[in-house]
Amino acid sequence: MRTADFDFALPPELIAQTPAHMRDQSRLLVLERASEMIGHRQFRDVMEYFRQGDLLVLNNSRVIPARLRGVNAGSGGEFEILLLEENAANDWWAMIRPGKRARVGTRIILRDTRGQHASVEATVTDTNDEGHRRLQFTGTPNLFEKLDALGEVPLPPYINRADTGAMEQDRARYQTVFADPPGSVAAPTAGLHFTESLLKEIRSRVQVCFVTLHVGAGTFAPVKTEALSDHKMHEERYTVSEETARAVNEAKQNGRRVIAVGTTSVRVLESVAARTGGRIVAGSGRTDIFIYPPRAFQVVDALLTNFHLPCSTLLMLVSAFASPGNTRGRDLILSAYAEAIRERYRFFSYGDAMLIL
Repeated sequence: MRTADFDFALPPELIAQTPAHMRDQSRLLVLERASEMIGHRQFRDVMEYFRQGDLLVLNNSRVIPARLRGVNAGSGGEFEILLLEENAANDWWAMIRPGKRARVGTRIILRDTRGQHASVEATVTDTNDEGHRRLQFTGTPNLFEKLDALGEVPLPPYINRADTGAMEQDRARYQTVFADPPGSVAAPTAGLHFTESLLKEIRSRVQVCFVTLHVGAGTFAPVKTEALSDHKMHEERYTVSEETARAVNEAKQNGRRVIAVGTTSVRVLESVAARTGGRIVAGSGRTDIFIYPPRAFQVVDALLTNFHLPCSTLLMLVSAFASPGNTRGRDLILSAYAEAIRERYRFFSYGDAMLIL
């Protein structure tokens, strides 16, 4: 299939800039694959679609304050840094703007969240083929311990922030209520709709477990190749616990549904299953799985997700899930998206939700 097959027009006013007033008050579009029927509900009604014995799998990765600001120690020029991945304590790969001025050997004095010079510096030690810079930080035993004082929430590029008050609110609302191990530079946004009380209610009916996939900046990267098969997917780190592996395998063995919350949970489960003949095995690793039509799914039976960018790998994944094993899912998803646009659903990270059954 071609990348252009996944394009659609979206009115700019439907790109959500803030979340719903309450997490569980966002809207929910329900797509039933077998009948191709579409329903419109509130997210708090999602319980009505869960059956006794279902297994709900969520991604519990925590977003870190990964956007840093600093100045060139020599020229005084401004830099914006987006941390990508930690290699070791104080050793990170990052994206830097402007990149051309961040040559190997450049020293950057970081600013804190108030705009004041901090005691922490970064030195560019290497570059890679993707234009990322490797940074060695000094002035702290471990940069992780300083991120709350130095970093900003790395909001997606389509969310505009004009004042620091709104940015400060994002520290709490751009994070799931069940977030645990830190490592993501973007939120697993399907999980943002859940409140602690709703999760408690859900646990009374279905089993809940977690995987961890640390979402990277590549999740926002557009597919630039004409043919999907030529696109190189970014890598992300994941962990599956013994408890989750056992729960998923038992659910599949007993004919109970596995419901993934978010495309990140799907990527973990289907990556592991592809490597192990269908069973989920506990452990950590890296995945660059690229899911697009036609693709069969070995583990996931239902998917709760947000509305995604045109021509994005996330849209391609949900298109594959809408009709596993063939290419019909693309038309089904774009038809559902057209319905969502007519009904004025909110799109992207802070937008509304979609349940595919």
